[in-house]
Amino acid sequence: MTGWDVVIIGGGAAGLMCAIEAGKRQRRVLILEHSNRVGKKILMSGGGRCNFTNLHVTPDSFLSANPHFCKSALARYSPWDFIALVERHGIAYHEKELGQLFCDQSSKLIVKMLVAECQQAGVQIDIGCKITMVQQTATGFTLETSLGPIQTTALVVASGGLSIPKMGATGFGYELAKRFGHRIRATRPALVPLTLNQKTLAQYGDLSGIGLFVEASCHNRCFPGGMLFTHRGISGPAILQISSYWQPSDELRVNLLPGIEIPAWLADRQRNRPDAELRTVLAEKLPKRLAQRLCELAFDNLLLRQYPPQELQAIARQLQHWRFRPKGTEGYRTAEVTLGGVNTDELSSATMVSKKVPGLYFVGEVVDVTGHLGGFNFQWAWASGHAAGQAV
Repeated sequence: MTGWDVVIIGGGAAGLMCAIEAGKRQRRVLILEHSNRVGKKILMSGGGRCNFTNLHVTPDSFLSANPHFCKSALARYSPWDFIALVERHGIAYHEKELGQLFCDQSSKLIVKMLVAECQQAGVQIDIGCKITMVQQTATGFTLETSLGPIQTTALVVASGGLSIPKMGATGFGYELAKRFGHRIRATRPALVPLTLNQKTLAQYGDLSGIGLFVEASCHNRCFPGGMLFTHRGISGPAILQISSYWQPSDELRVNLLPGIEIPAWLADRQRNRPDAELRTVLAEKLPKRLAQRLCELAFDNLLLRQYPPQELQAIARQLQHWRFRPKGTEGYRTAEVTLGGVNTDELSSATMVSKKVPGLYFVGEVVDVTGHLGGFNFQWAWASGHAAGQAV
């Protein structure tokens, strides 16, 4: 039976970071990855360029039943720490928008960097490994695997969540946590496109591919960003962001013209272009087909001079507060992350170790900490993996 100081289940962002830090401390570290390569989610992220962190990380950028839990790890491993690692490996990067950092070239460089750091720290990585049983022993844990039995003093669960099952995502980490007595906060897809009911889809579905800048609001949270009509509903950064806060049956509010004083703008257009049709004027600020559709469904398409002032005010309010109830989400198939996970009340925020089982750690997406869109979830992976790697 092979013996190790640390076995890490999962070769994603959090698992690789944990392995690097533990290996630097002269720990004998083994990563077990069930798929055919490590870092799959890193490779596909950011359109293949990996949005590896964000310059504006704060605890407010994360959702958790315990909003304070993430503070310790994030404070001790900042975006600047990961940026320093990226720069040390000569990887060129740029800020796209809102503090989001991307590789200039390919996300493959981030995976290559992490694997190189693992090799330098003496970490062994085994891919294609299936785990059939995990048992606690007097000195740690025994794992029954497709590579044979493995013994370890410390066990780190970095197996991710349920999002993007085609990348190999499973509920393994949650099941393992439950077997060791941990509670799981209800999981659901997050950072995910929203679907519309048949009636609403019949009205807007043929606008698929049309995008615009909006502000999406729900539960007193508001996110500016792009919105894209799809053949199932709506997507785009603003919608992905708000999806983490939206619950079934909730009403979603979208400002179709953020940053514009719409009542004043419409009044000005009425004075200066009284003989223009409403749809023509709206098309100055909105995609033409959307402007036309809104006039067909919600506003009479009259000449501007034909609208009484109070009717223009009502049109302005509707443009600022486009309200509808999404049918649901596209599910884990397209969700970027999983909301919920291992209950943080049962973990140490400093080390990520279980308060129930000595030597058992949980890091990354499997934990009930979910970041906003834009590199925040990777920063949680780096920070939580670093915290555990410093302790195992």
